[in-house]
Amino acid sequence: MSDEIKQNPEGKSHKELRKEYTFNKLKGLGQEIIEEIEKQKVPSVKVPSRGTSNIVYDEAKRYYVLGDRYGRRSLGNVKQIRKLGQMVYVANFCKDLVQREKTATIREMYYVSEGWGISFKTQQESNIVGEDLEVTLGTTREDLGLMPEEDGASVYGDLTLKDGDVEINALKAGKSGYTISPTIDQVDFLDCNVDRVIAVETMGMFHRMVQEKAYDRFNTLIVGLKGQAARATRRFIKRVNEELHLPVYICNDGDPWGFHIAQVIISGSAKLAHVNHDLATPDAKFMGVTASDIINYDLPTDNLKDVDVMRLKELAKDPRYKSDFWQTEIKKMLKIGKKAEQQSFSKYGLEYVVDTYFPEKLEAME
Repeated sequence: MSDEIKQNPEGKSHKELRKEYTFNKLKGLGQEIIEEIEKQKVPSVKVPSRGTSNIVYDEAKRYYVLGDRYGRRSLGNVKQIRKLGQMVYVANFCKDLVQREKTATIREMYYVSEGWGISFKTQQESNIVGEDLEVTLGTTREDLGLMPEEDGASVYGDLTLKDGDVEINALKAGKSGYTISPTIDQVDFLDCNVDRVIAVETMGMFHRMVQEKAYDRFNTLIVGLKGQAARATRRFIKRVNEELHLPVYICNDGDPWGFHIAQVIISGSAKLAHVNHDLATPDAKFMGVTASDIINYDLPTDNLKDVDVMRLKELAKDPRYKSDFWQTEIKKMLKIGKKAEQQSFSKYGLEYVVDTYFPEKLEAME
C-alpha cells in the first residue's frame, strides 16, 4: 500500500488516502466477482499463499515478505464454497465499516457473523479469514476497520499528536503518557522535541524510566511495549522512525524471548510477512541485556532452561540474526548458560539502569 499512498496529487490527508485505497480495494473485489457471474464464469478469488514455503526473508528490505505463490478460492470447488462465502461476507462487513468510518473488534465480527447464515465455528477461523482478506487486498486489518482486543502500549515524552479532534502531548497525558491507538495511521504528528526513541519490554522498566525522568535526561520518547509489541505499537515505532527521523533503540530482557520481541520490531515476523512493509523498522537497534552485559555488569541471573537453549539455537539459524553481533551474543549466552532480566540492574540500586547503564549503552551505540 505504501507506494500507492505516496502518490498524492490532490493533497489529501494520510487518513483520507488510506480510507479511499481500502474502500476501492473492497469494492473492486465485489465487482470482480459480479463480472465473472455476468460472463457466466465460476467466481474465484486469487489469494496469496501464507504458507511457510512462500515466506521469504528479503535481504535488501531486511524483513520477511511473501513470495509469488498463490491459490484460487473458487465456488466451483465444493470444499472452498464455505470459506469463499465467509470471505465475501467479511469483505462486505468491512466495506460498511470503512464507508461509515466505524471500527469493530475481531471478537465483535465473530459474533456478528452469527447472523450471516455462514458463521464461523471458532474465533480462530474468523481471524484467519480476516487475514486472508488483508493479504488478498494488500491492506491491513486496521484499515479494514478490524481492531484487536488488547490495550495499546504507552508512550511518554515531548511528542504532540492529533488523535481525532483532540491534541495530546505525550509528556502531559498522565503518568502513563499516551496510549497508542489501534488506528495509529489516522493520528497526525504535530510537534516533536526529542532526539530518539527508547522502547522497553516491560511496563515496570517503563515506569522506572518515567520516575527517573529518563525522557528529559536522554531527550527521548519512552515506549512501553507490554511484552510482544502489538501491531499498532510496531506501526507507531516505524512511523516515528521514518516520518520524524528518530533513531530507535529497543531494550529487552537478556533471554531468547527478549531477543525475539526486539527482532520482530526490527525485521518483522514470518506470520505477518504480508504487512511487514508497514510494521518493520530495520534501522532500529537492540539496546537490551546481552550475554556480554551479564558478564561485564556481573548481573543476577537464572540458568537457561532446555527450552531456552533450543530457542537460542533456532535463532542462530534465523536469517534475521546473521550479523556478527547476534551470532556472538547468542553463542556467548549458550556458553555461560545464563539469562537476565532488565530489572536485574536493581542489584546496584533502582536508579542504576538510568544513571549508568543507559548512558554507557547509548554512548557506545551512538
